[in-house]
Amino acid sequence: MATTKVKAYEPRLKTQYRDIFVPELTKELELKNSHQAPKINKIVLNVGLGKALTEKKIMDVATNTLRKITGQQPIETTAKNSIAAFKLREGNKIGLKVTLRGNNMYEFLDRFINIVLPRLRDFHGVKATSFDKQGNYSIGLNDQSVFPELTFEETTTVHGMEVVMVIKSESAKDSKALLEKFGMPFEKGRNE
Repeated sequence: MATTKVKAYEPRLKTQYRDIFVPELTKELELKNSHQAPKINKIVLNVGLGKALTEKKIMDVATNTLRKITGQQPIETTAKNSIAAFKLREGNKIGLKVTLRGNNMYEFLDRFINIVLPRLRDFHGVKATSFDKQGNYSIGLNDQSVFPELTFEETTTVHGMEVVMVIKSESAKDSKALLEKFGMPFEKGRNE
C-alpha cells in the first residue's frame, strides 16, 4: 500500500510572493541577492478605545470584531501614563491589538486587499504617503462594517481600527513596490 504525502496548505499570496514577486522585485529594484527583496514581517491591527472608560460594552464589541476578522484572540493594551485632562489613569484598558504572522498574515492581507478595501465608501485608492521612514505602511479604517465576517448586529456599535504592515525593506519606495505586487490599490495622480 503506497502512501501519498499530503502537501501542507499554503496561502495564495505567500506562494505568489515566493515564486513570482521575489524574482521580479530583485530584478526591478536591482538587488544583488533575492534575500534583499522587501518582505512583510507582520501585520498589526490596533483598536484605540478611549470610550471604553465610560462604555464597558465597546471593549466586548471590539474584542469580538478582532477575533472574527483575524481568527486570533486580541490582547488588551493599557495606559502607560496618567492624563488628568482625559480622565485617564495608568493601567486603564484603552485598546486592543492583534499581531498576525505567517499564513494568518497572508490570508488576512489577501482578504483585506481584495474584499475589504473595495467595500469602503467613496474609495479611490489608499494613500501612497502613509509609509514611515522604515518602510512600514499604515491604514486607518473609520468603522468595522466593511469586513464581511461581521453581521449587521455586530457592527451597530461603531469603532475604527488601524492596520499596520511591518515591512522589512531598504526604503518606502521598495515597500510600495512590494505592496503594489500584492495588489494594493494606491491612489492615482497627486501622490505619484
